[in-house]
Amino acid sequence: MQITHHSNYVRFMEEARIDFLKQIGWGYDRMEEEGIISPVTGISCDYKRTTTFPDVIRIEIQVLSFNGIRLQLGYTMTCEGNVVCTAQSEHCFLDVNGRPINMKRQFPEFYKQMNR
Repeated sequence: MQITHHSNYVRFMEEARIDFLKQIGWGYDRMEEEGIISPVTGISCDYKRTTTFPDVIRIEIQVLSFNGIRLQLGYTMTCEGNVVCTAQSEHCFLDVNGRPINMKRQFPEFYKQMNR
């Protein structure tokens, strides 16, 4: 099989992030109900090994930093116990009008979840 195209890892990160947020009770549906938009403001990936289409890639996420306004997540992707990619994504939080939200002040429950 052909190697996995590098752009797919960004999609994998998004799927893992969506699942992570859902597991802590802040899925995208809840965020939308609360009027929160969380755009990606930066992405970086370090590709360590190639993978192919049938490979199963495990992704672990950790909160690297969160100050209530900006969130930085770290991703470690492994296949058969080998690290294939390490990555980071950065996010901010906006209301539906595009104005910044201070999650620490406006959504303290979310802030506590991110800083456990």
